[in-house]
Amino acid sequence: MMNKKESKKMDNAYRYNEDTALAELEEYIDSTYVGHYGKNKFQATEFIIDGGHGEGFCIGNIMKYAQRYGKKNGKDRKDLLKVIHYGIIALYINEMEKNYNETK
Repeated sequence: MMNKKESKKMDNAYRYNEDTALAELEEYIDSTYVGHYGKNKFQATEFIIDGGHGEGFCIGNIMKYAQRYGKKNGKDRKDLLKVIHYGIIALYINEMEKNYNETK
């Protein structure tokens, strides 16, 4: 019996190796929780979000890493992974704000 991921891959027939990119992204994100920025079980991003500056922080970092790609360390895949990761965090903030506004 196929698991959900295997079934989805067959149904969608990924053309751009999205499944591989998603696995790489997941590995990268996991590493941020045990690395330098994840010490003491809190990330600086959490404090920034709690302070009400999360969306701007994320958008600023998306722009920073997108502009840096191909320059600072050449075409460093980590810069692209950071762009995507900050985009995911921005989606989370968007959803939090939406839910907050709906409960008002």
